[in-house]
Amino acid sequence: MPDMSASASLAMTHLVTLAELDEDKVTPGVLGFIVFAVMALAVWGLMKSMNRHMGKVDFKEAPDPEAEASGKADRTSGRVEPQQG
Repeated sequence: MPDMSASASLAMTHLVTLAELDEDKVTPGVLGFIVFAVMALAVWGLMKSMNRHMGKVDFKEAPDPEAEASGKADRTSGRVEPQQG
């Protein structure tokens, strides 16, 4: 029986050392987690907003009717005239 109490006391000393707070250990703590979570939410919101704005962008340029009319003659000669306006 003394062997069992020795192992029990050894187990208790290991549990006590795990429960002790090490004063030299530095952790980010709750404030670090809160700052990280706020930054993650801000990035998520910015990405969502960027996707919404990029969805509104029309990548196809509408043809200019005046350029088409004058461009037909210029295409045959190979010259390009600068646009006015």
